[in-house]
Amino acid sequence: MEKVPMTKAGYEMLQAELKRRQSEERPAIIAAIAEARAHGDLSENAEYHAAKEHQSHNEGRVSELEDLLSRAEIIDISKLSGKTIKFGATVKLVDEETDEEKTYQIVGEQEADVKAGKISITSPIARAMIGKSEGDSIEVAAPGGARDYEILSVKFV
Repeated sequence: MEKVPMTKAGYEMLQAELKRRQSEERPAIIAAIAEARAHGDLSENAEYHAAKEHQSHNEGRVSELEDLLSRAEIIDISKLSGKTIKFGATVKLVDEETDEEKTYQIVGEQEADVKAGKISITSPIARAMIGKSEGDSIEVAAPGGARDYEILSVKFV
């Protein structure tokens, strides 16, 4: 069974989603199915079929969340340190062509959110940064062609 690395915040976010799906969405879907059943003939009952589809989607996500949480390897970033980039590092980069600065934290796949500055450990840019240090240059294959970045700082917060 392969462990899934994630931060404590990411683990808590998945737990909250699981709880919401089990305690709020599941009962609401069951009620919707019961109401649709009361309308009669199920073969031509669009509400019933939509509610059953919603139930299937919700139960699939519940199973996925239970699996992820059971395989979670929570990494406490506050206990990490060092100069090399690894999971949990917050890295400040500068694009060597445009001089645009970007800051990313390397997190687990489930908690990645580029708009919030959190990138997945499996993303091309994170893979290029792993093992590197402040002052190193990296090349990242991007859809528009390869991009070169210089690592300005590495922190664990």
